[in-house]
Formats: sequence, structure tokens, C-alpha cells
Amino acid sequence: MSQFEDAKARMSSIHATYERGEDSAGDERPLRGYIALLGAYAALTAAGAAVVRRKGLPAERPGPLDLVLLAAATFRVSRTLAKDAVASPLRAPFATYQGPGGPGEVMEAPRPGAFRHAAGELLICPFCLTQWVATAGVLGYALYPRATRWVTAGMTAVAAADAMHYGYARLQQSAG
Repeated sequence: MSQFEDAKARMSSIHATYERGEDSAGDERPLRGYIALLGAYAALTAAGAAVVRRKGLPAERPGPLDLVLLAAATFRVSRTLAKDAVASPLRAPFATYQGPGGPGEVMEAPRPGAFRHAAGELLICPFCLTQWVATAGVLGYALYPRATRWVTAGMTAVAAADAMHYGYARLQQSAG
């Protein structure tokens, strides 16, 4: 079996168990996995800070408008990564499908195993992902401020549009 066929078979197996909702990790506390994730977060943050220092970039703080855009964009990106049905393939190796969630969203549970459970908890929780996404955004402002402003403005528009969709749906319910 070629490497491609082997990888395809593994992904097919992951997809099948994901769809059946198998491998739910229950109340297991994967401390080794948490340690690995904390170490990865610390290493990535330190590496980003080292790049900022090495490039000799000015230590400007993002302005108030940048922080508003970053907050809204962080919300939307975190929610997209953690809950959107379209992003399920990114979470499938670490989470199992449990059922539908909100509009366009799914509910999932982490898979067992120290690392898979910890990564699954991180990837299915928009609150947990927020710290990672916000850190990436802040580093983005330091390294690529113009591009980061464009991306955060776009994701802020998506978050605002989501709020309008929910408001419109509520108006339709109260009128009907």
C-alpha cells in the first residue's frame, strides 16, 4: 500500500468514527496533552516575539480601533474554527460528531488519548481557541499590520453580519 493509500485509509477510518460519534473521551483529564499544548503555545508565542525583535519592528501598540477589530475578528475566527460544520475535517482527528448545534454549527466531543483529547478540547471550544487566535492577531499586527487590518476588518464584518442574521431571524419569529 502506498503512503497516499495508507493516509487515505486512515482518514476514512477517522471520518467513519467521527460520523458515528465514537471514541468520546468522557471525563478523562489529559494532563500530558495539556502540557504539550501549553508548551506549543509558549514556544510559538516566544518564536513570534523573537521574530518581531529580530526584525527590529517598533514596539507600537495596536490602537483602539485595531483592538475592536481584533476582538470581533477573534470571536468570529474562534467560533468558525471550533463550531462551523465546514471546518469539521480540521477537527475530525481530535473530535467526534455528537449532533447538530446552532445554525451551520455542530456539537462535538474530544477523542480519547492524552494528546488527542487535549487538542480536541481546544479545537471544539471557541473560548479556548480565543487565546491562540488573539495571540496570532497581535503578532500579525506587529509583523504585518496592513494585512492584519484587512483580515480583521473582514472577519469583523462577518461577525456583524452574523449578528444581523440572528436579529432578522428573531424579528421573523416575533412577527409570525
